[in-house]
Amino acid sequence: MPSRLRSAAAAALIALSCLLVPFGALAAWAAYGLADTGRYVTTMAPLAADPDVRNAVADTVGADIMREVGHRVDTGPMRGTMGPFVHDAVHSFTQTRAFRLAWDAGNRITHDAVLRALRAEDAADALHEQPVTVDLAPVAAQVKAQLTQDHVPLAARIPVEHTAVAVLPARELALLRKGFDVLEIAGFWLPVASVVFAVAGIALAVQRRRAVTATALGTALGGALLGLFVAVGRRLTLAGLPAGVPHPAAGVVYDALTATLRTVSWLLLGLGLTVALITWLTRYVRVLRLARRRRASAPPPPRAGV
Repeated sequence: MPSRLRSAAAAALIALSCLLVPFGALAAWAAYGLADTGRYVTTMAPLAADPDVRNAVADTVGADIMREVGHRVDTGPMRGTMGPFVHDAVHSFTQTRAFRLAWDAGNRITHDAVLRALRAEDAADALHEQPVTVDLAPVAAQVKAQLTQDHVPLAARIPVEHTAVAVLPARELALLRKGFDVLEIAGFWLPVASVVFAVAGIALAVQRRRAVTATALGTALGGALLGLFVAVGRRLTLAGLPAGVPHPAAGVVYDALTATLRTVSWLLLGLGLTVALITWLTRYVRVLRLARRRRASAPPPPRAGV
């Protein structure tokens, strides 16, 4: 193969490899990070102690309890009297060990339910899609028990029912299921293809040292692009939230879920720059050694007057 053609093919393979770096990392994160229930629960567990998350949970659960009270009890004074107690009790409950256990259990149940819905293969079930929901009754029961223990008036009359809160709407499940199937395939093959293209490009290159440097710099650029994707995704995600969803809590959840991506982006950036620097330094040292050898082997200049 002519050297020009080899150089062009090597450059194309290396460029394609570097282009796949951020997309491969995103796909692998979605397929093997978000789709693993144990990792998801472990990632979300520390958020039970975050003030923004606790406030969001307390406000949501407290509002649901008071809404049920309003539906069941047609007394305005009761709602006005009980409202502050319910609010304080829910906030107090979010600081207990029981809440942390309920938080982990709720995340595990929700994640399992979402995965079952996304991995469903029964065509008959697809015709009768149901939204993925979670039940707030256990948390409401804990709050009611705490209010009753604190002798809050009329606390025993708080209704505790199985309140289904939709996590994924039914109309979006079919599209999400197709996207999840694609991610599971891409999460494996995109990183593999990136490595294969890089190795093939370096092996095919006429000047392999330069090819290694180009691959390293491209990997660093891919890491930087991955970090940019995460930052832009955070802004777009928060901007697209419904009005009732608190942005501080959503931002904390987003940061926790994408922490691995940010770490990977910095690793790719650091690894790429390090390899490029080492390659350049070895070439520089080699050039210096060759120059010294040439000077040492060169004949001495003739003396003047000889």
